[in-house]
Amino acid sequence: MADSPEAIKKACKTYTAVFITLLFCTVLTVLVAKLEIFDVNERGFDAADAIIGLAIATFKASLVGFIFMHLNHEKKMIYLFFGMAIFFAVAMYAITYLAFEDPIQYLDFFGKKH
Repeated sequence: MADSPEAIKKACKTYTAVFITLLFCTVLTVLVAKLEIFDVNERGFDAADAIIGLAIATFKASLVGFIFMHLNHEKKMIYLFFGMAIFFAVAMYAITYLAFEDPIQYLDFFGKKH
């Protein structure tokens, strides 16, 4: 925590810089989604634009977590739990994706193949 006026001024500068960065990233996200000059593959919003937008959103969420929620001052154990949560979230997405790619045909309640 800030105990001196110098530490408070330093914290205010940090928070201002983070605010400006978040504002810039928000404008960048809108530009990637709307302007043709930022299109990667095709004209219009496509998967590449979505991936870029999600990467920017991930950066913004990390910045908020580390600076505003003070996760940069936490103990190492919190990073272990955070990493495990990310790992299991990715694993759940992978399992769901693999279920959609399963070649096994099954019958529904009425006997129709899917």
